[in-house]
Amino acid sequence: MNLTTPALLFPAISLLLLAYTNRFLTLAQVIRQLNASSDRGAPLVQCQIPGLKRRITLTQYMQGFGVLSFLLCALSMFALFVDAQRAGQWMFGASIVTLALSLVMSLIEVLISTEALSLVVRDLEQAARTGGGQP
Repeated sequence: MNLTTPALLFPAISLLLLAYTNRFLTLAQVIRQLNASSDRGAPLVQCQIPGLKRRITLTQYMQGFGVLSFLLCALSMFALFVDAQRAGQWMFGASIVTLALSLVMSLIEVLISTEALSLVVRDLEQAARTGGGQP
């Protein structure tokens, strides 16, 4: 294995971390908007709180594993640079495993987010059926 193998993964991980940061900022904005909302005690809002808490935790871990993957990839490149082949290979393997864990957590977070959106859509449909959604 040469230096270019982990170097190929390096930019992909940094772009993934940027996407995770954007998702975190969006989640933070949603939570702040719900907190500032006058109907934050509404049943629809209250049933979303457990999902929001899970999403915060998942985002924290997916970012952590993403950063760890990035660090291991960088260390792998350094090890390969100084001709420590075995260490470089092991760190690159660990980098891929931590990246995979990060991606699985990202998928779970997306599924929770989609579930929350489904709740909102059901609430909108019910409001339209009962006439509560009209001015």
